[in-house]
Amino acid sequence: MSSSPVEKVDALARQAAAAAPGQLSGFALYSRFALAGAICCSVTHGGLTPVDVVKTRIQLDPVTYNKGLIGGFRQVIAKEGAGALLTGAGPTFAGYFLQGAFKFGGYEFFKQQAINLVGIENASNYRTGVYLVSSAFAEFFADIALCPLEATRIRLVSEPTYASGLVSGMSKMFSQEGFGAFYAGFGPILFKQVPYTMAKFVVYEKVAEVVFRKYPKESLSNGMQTTVNLGSGLIAGFAAALVSQPADTMLSKINKTKGLPGESTTSRLIKIAKELGFRGSYTGIGARLFMVGTLTAGQFAIYGDIKRIMGAQGGVEISK
Repeated sequence: MSSSPVEKVDALARQAAAAAPGQLSGFALYSRFALAGAICCSVTHGGLTPVDVVKTRIQLDPVTYNKGLIGGFRQVIAKEGAGALLTGAGPTFAGYFLQGAFKFGGYEFFKQQAINLVGIENASNYRTGVYLVSSAFAEFFADIALCPLEATRIRLVSEPTYASGLVSGMSKMFSQEGFGAFYAGFGPILFKQVPYTMAKFVVYEKVAEVVFRKYPKESLSNGMQTTVNLGSGLIAGFAAALVSQPADTMLSKINKTKGLPGESTTSRLIKIAKELGFRGSYTGIGARLFMVGTLTAGQFAIYGDIKRIMGAQGGVEISK
């Protein structure tokens, strides 16, 4: 009698444990997941800082920056010099290093907790739900770490003369507006990042699952596995960008300037949403599709390679 897919997963897990008695687990494993996530996110987001600068300018001032991505590059360079394309690089590296650690490390952690809670069979049968819940929890904690640095980055990009860098920008914002200014955009960040991350991980898992079902991972070279991660990540990035674009535009708007005296974050968000409308909320989508597709593909490729190099291959995969 042939075994079920779940029994096969269980058997493979037992075989792997028997073949590698020293396999990483617990903190040793999840700290490597977190480090791999921190590196892949900081490198990709930091490397795409020039694209993010142009994308943010298009969102904040579409009347001036109305010539698309390439035209926006030319406008920024002509007006402020090539150095302006690296505005906010410090907060970007620092913010996404922290966010990547919580996002990828947290995703692996919460996925494992879900498996422990409901069992491998239920997790396998309802794996899409496991992916969605795990990524949402991971992103929530990641955004707590990211929000102050993202607020500083947007302020530096939207006001080039605001401060000289990360430390001076955060100090000035804190002294003038208080600690709450760092989390004024927390709602929009959650609204943007949680659906973004859920779409990102679910689409990646589903695309990779289709490929690896036809071409088992064990039969592919390291290079081909990286290629699969790149392709799956690219598709996942496009989906994530489309889902999260309206909130990304609102986040740029709300962090551009401080609110009026007594004006709540909620009222500011409602006012911005009315001003933008549906079409306005997708301002800069071309630049963002390019940016998010590229960085997501790079993230999953780098993440997979670093995990392999560090031997972080533990955990239970729940795809059939």
